[in-house]
Amino acid sequence: MADTPRLRRIRRAILVIGFAAAIVIYVVAGPDVDNPSGYDPMQNKMYLHDLELYGGKANVLAAEFREWFVGLWQGRTLAFTVAVLTVLLVLTLRFFANFPREEMEPEIDPPGVRRGPWEDRS
Repeated sequence: MADTPRLRRIRRAILVIGFAAAIVIYVVAGPDVDNPSGYDPMQNKMYLHDLELYGGKANVLAAEFREWFVGLWQGRTLAFTVAVLTVLLVLTLRFFANFPREEMEPEIDPPGVRRGPWEDRS
């Protein structure tokens, strides 16, 4: 598949739509606010100690990863996530558009080779 003008227009459209969506999300979301209840268990040493006690260090790391991942999809951070995903999508499309494809050559029998009646002659 070659990098055609049509594919370039599609990639540009994806970039424009993705960045426009990211800008709208950033403006609408406003500044990030702290936890409305005022309590964040990940800041509590006793909670972290209990997590480590029951599940080990891996449990603490998994909880921190989960908090980070959930944070990607909220507020202004979502705008940056959408922008990064847009760029990754465009780069992936560009990579596969320029990916070399092998041309299929017709199968030609060498001289002197005969096929049986049970073999496909196409």
